Amino acid sequence: MANVGVVGVQWGDEGKGKIIDYLSSFADIIVRFQGGANAGHTIVIGDRKVILHLIPSGILRENTYCVIGNGVVMDPEVLEKELAELKELGYLKDEKRLMISGCTHVIMPYHKKLDALKESKTTKKIGTTGRGIGPAYEDRASRMGIRVIDVISRKIFREKLKANLEIKNFLIRRYYKDEPLMIRDILKKFEPYRKILKKHVADSTSFLHKAMARKKRILFEGAQGTFLDVDHGTYPYVTSSNTIAGNISAGAGVPPSAVDYILGICKAYTTRVGEGPFATELTGPEGELMRKIGDEYGATTGRPRRCGWFDAVLVKRSAKLNGLNGLSLMKLDVLDSFEKIKICTRYKIGKRLYDEPPMALEDFYRIEPQYEEMDGWNTPLKDVRKYDDLPENAKKYIRRIEELVGVPAAIISTGPDRDSTIILTNPFG
Repeated sequence: MANVGVVGVQWGDEGKGKIIDYLSSFADIIVRFQGGANAGHTIVIGDRKVILHLIPSGILRENTYCVIGNGVVMDPEVLEKELAELKELGYLKDEKRLMISGCTHVIMPYHKKLDALKESKTTKKIGTTGRGIGPAYEDRASRMGIRVIDVISRKIFREKLKANLEIKNFLIRRYYKDEPLMIRDILKKFEPYRKILKKHVADSTSFLHKAMARKKRILFEGAQGTFLDVDHGTYPYVTSSNTIAGNISAGAGVPPSAVDYILGICKAYTTRVGEGPFATELTGPEGELMRKIGDEYGATTGRPRRCGWFDAVLVKRSAKLNGLNGLSLMKLDVLDSFEKIKICTRYKIGKRLYDEPPMALEDFYRIEPQYEEMDGWNTPLKDVRKYDDLPENAKKYIRRIEELVGVPAAIISTGPDRDSTIILTNPFG
């Protein structure tokens, strides 16, 4: 039985939610292995749209178990809201279907406050979501984080919270000149969260290893995208975790050999939310048309996404970093209205041409994308369910992307609905 990892290969928002929802029908267990509530996965089921920021998208399938792994930073306030919404919609009749690793770090109120204060004070904004993700990962790295298992114990939680607040409040008062947080307020706020976490806390590593011994199918769900990776992305305009497939092992507690197939999710064009370089960005009418047709607004923040042509240089690097076995090409239908479609095949920086992205941030801003132009298909793809029924120019576009990236297309999405999907290769075999 194959285990599958799903990762974004651009700057996030590639449509992972839909594909994870689809693949969940073949999986027994879905694991979220990194990130926090700064990621939003949108799933459309009929006329209903469900947006999940923290709980794995597979929770919408009745027979699956979902795990929030140790590599995630978990916001209990978001968790409470998502659980309530899922129950109201009838998707979580059995609460045992959701497990949270006791080693998962918890986002605290001071993380959110410091995140907002830091972003407001700096002149060079990163464009964070203000969800406290970065500060929570900072505390994890400096060994002063509070984990789910700590929250369960009133005594340990109070001791750690008191020690942390001494440092955080000093920073809030003295540096940011803002009002400090009170320990009694946080303790009161977290009391109902403790009851929720008690229901779901688990030794998820043990659970996953037992499942693998029983040959259960596991789907590892990534958040954000490769070029938001803290090491391999457009630093410092990145998230605070490793978003690439290599982090599945550390973030879920499984060996690298546990993952048999890596599926990379990318749009048929490129988008980005927030600040940072974007070589193929379209700032005129074409970019506006992409945004309008593709409904390109962040699932977490609602911010309009920046849109541009497909960047094969970036996705080819993603294929190498993640060891991709297949591509899932999303939102192909958004390009229906374009007479001509461009693909960036190389970068020009100064007088030289490059087939790889630069390391220096300032070089990213100097890129002149070198485009290859193709004819559009001017035919609605919304009802297309078979590859053979695609217009010839759409097939040529897909084949050219496969050639440039060096990875075959496994799935093609022709719309937001579950059934608007062409399956060429099922990653689960």
